[in-house]
Amino acid sequence: MRNVVMLLALLMLPVTVWANSEKKADESAGPVLEYVEMSPKFTVNLAEPKKYLLLNVQLLVEGAEHVEKVKKHMPVLRHEMIMMLSGMHAADLQTMEQREALRLKTKQLMTDLLTKLQNSDGFRDVFFSEFLVN
Repeated sequence: MRNVVMLLALLMLPVTVWANSEKKADESAGPVLEYVEMSPKFTVNLAEPKKYLLLNVQLLVEGAEHVEKVKKHMPVLRHEMIMMLSGMHAADLQTMEQREALRLKTKQLMTDLLTKLQNSDGFRDVFFSEFLVN
């Protein structure tokens, strides 16, 4: 009987070692980065008549607890984005440099809002995955 127990213990040893190494690998990987889409897409009127901006925004957030925080405050984040974008001039959104400046302005707006509401820990960046001026 003792031999059977020893044999089972030896057979289970590789499985135990493998499970522990997987757990350590997950812990050492650190927090997960996640993209949070600000849906639905933004459609705002520009300063010129019959001109609008269609914008799809993705927020890069690190850590599950921070993703939940960003999702919790999504209504105020969306409101401030709409207020910032409304009334912009189409001429100010034509070049790559102007669009990058808008992205950086958006990132600063999000950081400031999250800091004011709670803290901006975990928020890393903002990206435009769709950008149309018509």
